[in-house]
Amino acid sequence: MTSQQLLDLPIKIFADGADREGIAALYAKPYIKGLTTNPTLMRKVGVTDYEKFARDVLEVVKEKPISFEVFSDEFAEMHRQALMIGKWQENVYVKIPITNTRAESALPLISELSAEGVKLNITAILTREQVEGVAGAVKRDVPCVVSVFAGRVADTGVDPLPLMKDSLAMVRELPEAELLWASVREVLNIFQAAGCGCDIVTVPHDILDKVAKLGGMDLAELSLDTVRTFHRDAVAAGFKL
Repeated sequence: MTSQQLLDLPIKIFADGADREGIAALYAKPYIKGLTTNPTLMRKVGVTDYEKFARDVLEVVKEKPISFEVFSDEFAEMHRQALMIGKWQENVYVKIPITNTRAESALPLISELSAEGVKLNITAILTREQVEGVAGAVKRDVPCVVSVFAGRVADTGVDPLPLMKDSLAMVRELPEAELLWASVREVLNIFQAAGCGCDIVTVPHDILDKVAKLGGMDLAELSLDTVRTFHRDAVAAGFKL
């Protein structure tokens, strides 16, 4: 797909990753409308100094929204971290997990932070009840992103589309809230997210490369390209019978 075709999709594409060079390159793309990261992605690329990494990224990401996640498991410390992170730059959203590791609900914290005017990205949501809880906890006039992990729902063998449609109906009651389709696994998910009316879809860097190359490609052309790849590799391997 061309950059213009990606721009024309009825959904905002956010890049999901923690590679600073990749973040900088994607930030410059007009079809990338925002960015997200998380502690797992940061650890995979070797980040050890959280604040230094974030501030380095924010030297590049000046305007488009970007989400950084708290990493404590205690709500009082999450609150402190959220207030700090939220002040780093105007375009920063603070990711708050829907529960801590003991399955204790983060809704009281979410309500408190929203009342304090912190822009939130509520993450790791996988059930309708969790979406309903978030919709009741956030303030109507404070921006927030409701991140439903549709890809992880699909990983369990359950179709995520009914959940996403129900979630959209609840989020639509909040003028400053946006529904985000998270944990994209394949290019198709981007079009599913757009088709069901989600506001945002977060896409890993490798899937962004794939949609730019293959998105909307003629299937007969793709078939020929596949055959050529097999033949080229067989020749390169020097196979004989």
